[in-house]
Amino acid sequence: MTSTNPKVLIQDLPTPEPETPCRPRQPYRFSTLCATVENPSQKDQYGSSSVPIYQTATFKGVGGQYDYTRSGNPTRSHLEHHLAKISSAAHAFAVSSGMAALDTILRMLKPGDEVIAGDDLYGGTNRILAYLKTHGGVTVHHVDTTKPDTLLPYINPEKTAMVLLESPTNPLLKIVDLARIAADIKERAPNAVIVVDNTMMSPYLQRPLEHGADIVYDSATKYLSGHHDLMAGVITCNRDDLAKQMGFIINAAGNALTPFDCFLLLRGSKTLAIRMDRQQATSMLVAQMLDRLGFKVHYPGLAEHPNRDVHERIADGYGAVLSFTTGDKALSERIVGATRLWGISVSFGCVNSLISMPCVMSHASIDPATRAARGLPEDLIRLCVGIEDPADLLDDLERALLEAGAITLTAGGDSHQRYVRTIPSEGTAISRAVQKLAFNESAGYATERNEDREWFVSAPGKVILFGEHAVVHGVTAVAASVDLRCYGVTTPRHDGKVSVHFIDIDSFRQEWEVDDLPWDAVTPVRVGDFHPDSLDHKLVDAITTRALSPEVLAKPSARQACIAFLYMYMIMAHGGNRPSFNFSARATLPVGAGLGSSASFSVCAATALLLLYSRIQLPAQPAPTTDGHVHVSHEGRRAIPPALAEEVNRWAFVSEKILHGNPSGVDNSVAVFGGALSYTRPGFGRKAGMIPIQGFKSLKFLLTDSRVPRNTKQLVAGVAALKEQEPEFVNGLLGAIQHISDEAQRALADPQLSRQTLLSALSALIDENHGHLVKLGVSHSSLEAIRSKTASPPYSLSTKLTGAGGGGCAVTLVPDDLSESNLRKLMTALSMDSFVPYLTSVGGSGLGILSPYNQPQLLATPPETPREGEAGAGAVELLRDTFAGKATADLSAWADSLGRWLFV
Repeated sequence: MTSTNPKVLIQDLPTPEPETPCRPRQPYRFSTLCATVENPSQKDQYGSSSVPIYQTATFKGVGGQYDYTRSGNPTRSHLEHHLAKISSAAHAFAVSSGMAALDTILRMLKPGDEVIAGDDLYGGTNRILAYLKTHGGVTVHHVDTTKPDTLLPYINPEKTAMVLLESPTNPLLKIVDLARIAADIKERAPNAVIVVDNTMMSPYLQRPLEHGADIVYDSATKYLSGHHDLMAGVITCNRDDLAKQMGFIINAAGNALTPFDCFLLLRGSKTLAIRMDRQQATSMLVAQMLDRLGFKVHYPGLAEHPNRDVHERIADGYGAVLSFTTGDKALSERIVGATRLWGISVSFGCVNSLISMPCVMSHASIDPATRAARGLPEDLIRLCVGIEDPADLLDDLERALLEAGAITLTAGGDSHQRYVRTIPSEGTAISRAVQKLAFNESAGYATERNEDREWFVSAPGKVILFGEHAVVHGVTAVAASVDLRCYGVTTPRHDGKVSVHFIDIDSFRQEWEVDDLPWDAVTPVRVGDFHPDSLDHKLVDAITTRALSPEVLAKPSARQACIAFLYMYMIMAHGGNRPSFNFSARATLPVGAGLGSSASFSVCAATALLLLYSRIQLPAQPAPTTDGHVHVSHEGRRAIPPALAEEVNRWAFVSEKILHGNPSGVDNSVAVFGGALSYTRPGFGRKAGMIPIQGFKSLKFLLTDSRVPRNTKQLVAGVAALKEQEPEFVNGLLGAIQHISDEAQRALADPQLSRQTLLSALSALIDENHGHLVKLGVSHSSLEAIRSKTASPPYSLSTKLTGAGGGGCAVTLVPDDLSESNLRKLMTALSMDSFVPYLTSVGGSGLGILSPYNQPQLLATPPETPREGEAGAGAVELLRDTFAGKATADLSAWADSLGRWLFV
């Protein structure tokens, strides 16, 4: 059944009068098909306008069409014909519930079969799949079906028997490209059955059989019946072989729908179209209100909803279910409890509006760890919109938000801006309107917007002490921060432009008209939300092709830094705020030498942008003492809250993805949190993740830049090839390096180990680690020259490569008893050989932000600086100008002299 109009289905339904050549009849529209239940093959002998209820268990006679209601009933036959008609289906079955429908479908599986299913499923679906996995010998792969390519690795032509999809998903309203996945599956596993749960949409808004699905099922308890006065499930398909199997199962299991429930479902389905029109129209109003207030709203009707274009291609409307997060589970519970018209209940699709918290209701059967792994927020609220008057529903929800403390009344404004979102908890980003209101109401402190001031931030580089390169093959790496740092300064422009100055990349400068940037390609990440796992390649491509000049594109380092900066600048934008400012960056650590310079740059850029967009907040200002002064303790480094640091780290990792494609996350984590940590990649049999090394003792190291470039990809490929040729040899080396990393972790974290013993142990481990890396073929003659120089008398020091090898940097452990004169002599000798030595310590502070509390009259802002071009400003030098003009050797001391820094 096909049609050019998605809501017009061609059906073999009798028309009121014969067609004539002069005026051929048009196919009936969907709402007409819903209201017209007539079945040409089943005429009622009395001409009843409503299908009778054949409330009987048995039928008299032999050889008739019906003999036992479990096997067939006229009322059910009328219903199934009607459901097939509105679903573009050749076959339809009515069973006792939506889960009975899924159970019928899954009974076609056999032990050894594999199922690919989404990772955002209804809790009952997840429960029955888990049962099959445990007791039925069926393998279930849960994947992110919103990304069709994620299914490909799991498709096995011989074993993949079924693919189970939902779109939109429940309860995060994720959109799945049913047509694309169906085509991919049919190409790679022709025998696999594609099953779609269409409950969220109903046949009115989406008919998956038209997009390649083999079987579609609905919980008819929801929209098809519409009144929550019966339990029912519906299965539709176009394949005779599948229909035969499912018909047999239904008859054998006896889960067909009863005659009276068939009557109720048939009656309810007649108003499906008119109910859903009202429900989804009101849903759009609710979604827009919550979105306007600053909540993260999941609803396909919103312009920024991920994959909205896909949904509009395969569906005819946006549905009547939406969900949103508040940032705080307790706050969500208060909101749900404060509603009056919105009934607290599981399920959806009723004429009455419902509200629930999926994690404690419909999806509570999924364990918390699995919910977290699948990105299901504990504070999520789901709204199922009914047919009540929209004004009453909006008013009731607004009152509940106000009563719960989720919104607050503003001082004035038009009717669309009466309320703004309040601060859920400390460390959570808030809207600029609320921030401004809170600041103005504080004890007389003067303040300006964050973008009107200069911000000064910094982040350390990193050195991998043990396990480098081998980390690619699952060996644990031990990394630590170095006291060589990257610095970033933002300065307001107030001219509608945003610009960068990358001093270490040939003093590269570039500026853009803010309004000329490709904003049409942006899908913003809302305040308080996490960036998706994958980059928005549409935005990356738009920036590359439309915002970068040929001159910029010809400079790889500057190009990637510009893309990373603009990507974060644009995707963080919210509330119409697009600040005009300059970002200058420079470092005291060598760029491109394997010391994490790109990660420290990413941390600085991410921190600056998060501050400018008010997506993070610094700790509240200390209260004045009785003498009227603000006293700030100089003890303790963790003045920056962990929640703020975590937010910076997430965004810095996004920047690192742009700069490096597939980073491990080690570099940006060290740059944010400082200290030392161990890192193990997932997928190698050991527990994956990053673990801080507590009690790490600061160590003095000499870092020597060989000034020889390295090709990391080539080095990694070389070791991989060697491993394939000589697996026992390479695996033996990797095992030995793992042992070294384990020993190093124990030594570094052992509080009982004396300083001298620790240095001696580390020295031996460094030598041993480097020897294994040489055997792997990742060292370089320049690194060996550095190592030979440092090992010669009178120094006798232990040196190893760091990073990928093949050039880059070498690290030398400097013992406490090495004299200053010998150290200077060694550094001079290295310099004469065209190497660049840096003396630094390892294991220091992480992210730094210049303290906002140097001037008590300011609240949570750095010291006030004049605007460029402002009257009387010429006598005061901008922080940026001094920053750009300082010699690299003097940069750290000058930064430290500006005031107290807040560090992680």
